[in-house]
Amino acid sequence: MDKTMRTTWIKNAKCIVTCDENDNLYENGYIYIENGEIKEIGSSDPDNPKEFIADEIIDASNMIIYPGLINTHHHLYQYFTRNLPQVQNMELFDWLKTLYEIWKNIDADVIRYSSLLGMGELMKHGCTTCFDHHYVFPNQGGSQLIDAQFEAASNLGIRMFASRGSMDLSKKDGGLPPDSVVQDIDSILKDSERLVSKYHNPNKGSLRQVALAPCSPFSVSSDLLKESAILARSLGVRLHTHLTETIDEEKYTLERYGVRPLEYMERLGWIGNDVWFAHGIHFNEEELKLLADTGTGVAHCPISNMKLSSGIAKIPRMLELGVPVGLAVDGSASNDASNLMEEIRVSYLLHRLNSSKQAPSGYDILKIATNGSAKILGRNDIGQLAKGMMADLFMVDSTKAELVGADYDTKSMLATIGTKEPVALTMVQGEVVVRDGILQNIDEEKVAAEGRKVVKELLSK
Repeated sequence: MDKTMRTTWIKNAKCIVTCDENDNLYENGYIYIENGEIKEIGSSDPDNPKEFIADEIIDASNMIIYPGLINTHHHLYQYFTRNLPQVQNMELFDWLKTLYEIWKNIDADVIRYSSLLGMGELMKHGCTTCFDHHYVFPNQGGSQLIDAQFEAASNLGIRMFASRGSMDLSKKDGGLPPDSVVQDIDSILKDSERLVSKYHNPNKGSLRQVALAPCSPFSVSSDLLKESAILARSLGVRLHTHLTETIDEEKYTLERYGVRPLEYMERLGWIGNDVWFAHGIHFNEEELKLLADTGTGVAHCPISNMKLSSGIAKIPRMLELGVPVGLAVDGSASNDASNLMEEIRVSYLLHRLNSSKQAPSGYDILKIATNGSAKILGRNDIGQLAKGMMADLFMVDSTKAELVGADYDTKSMLATIGTKEPVALTMVQGEVVVRDGILQNIDEEKVAAEGRKVVKELLSK
């Protein structure tokens, strides 16, 4: 064996829910990993068990193993403006205008600690890949905010897909944000190129990727949207923005541009299998068919959509038509948590309530959070547990009291039953990053204490 090779053997799993192309479930399962990649996976014959020589052996007795969850839309900086009473009963536009008065004071410390804590919470609940949409760049906040996010991700050991978000329409231009958090197009495009050059790795197993992500039609000019699409395609990176989240947005584009949001974006080059939109609540039937035909994706954010009274995305119809759909927690301030496992259960229940028999099954929702999320991020190496895939996974202890009688359908369990506690183990690319519910690569207590100081300072401004 190559001395530089890192190997791991996971054995005796109660079952492995693979979410692979054949929906395989392996009882008494095993996974053999070399340098972060799954080399063998299956069920071990009790009379003739599989045996491997490995650097690390993990006994997964009583554990149910799932593919790592993939979060397709977040605003980590919002972690420090959660549960503020002044915005609890607001809808999106008023909510944004109020919070921008706080967000205009964010800096690298806010970004660093909100990223550590927000992604840490995700990891503790089975998430192994986080996409973050950061678009607030205050004049006095420093130029290294995305760099601080990547540093935090490296400290935690999570797979991160960051975005170079942007806004160039302030209140004086008819947008929502204050002047101090918008930038000119040339500065935005220059920094976008810098970040892609420095961090974006398109190769298999990449832990760091970058997308270009102007914020929304009501905070970004047509020129910025158009130029971002041209630049993204020249650099070979993906495009992301908010779209059809609210009726107010629909009214905005109709009044300002004379068309509905999707037609407006299509005119600017924002459609195709390298594009995904956050929310997608108010698409009509014709628009859903266009998304399906072009492979344009949607990040579904059910809890945020409920909290802000934005509406219910037509997920059953999207799945029927073949629209690529992933799952997301959205910003912590419009969710008040960073827990994608909770999102799975809420999504399942929401669509059962709204669509009855046409709703996705519990297992369908799990596959949206794994397979579907991987697809809209343009990844074919994560989102399932199979030979040749990256070893991103998490384990749930089936012996926990709250799961007694719950594990007869392990494929659907996370949606139908759910679990509030942190998972037993989370692994990213073969490395254990959460064990017994504890983050392994940072001092949680110290980071939490320092984070509280940063929150207090931010809110005092």
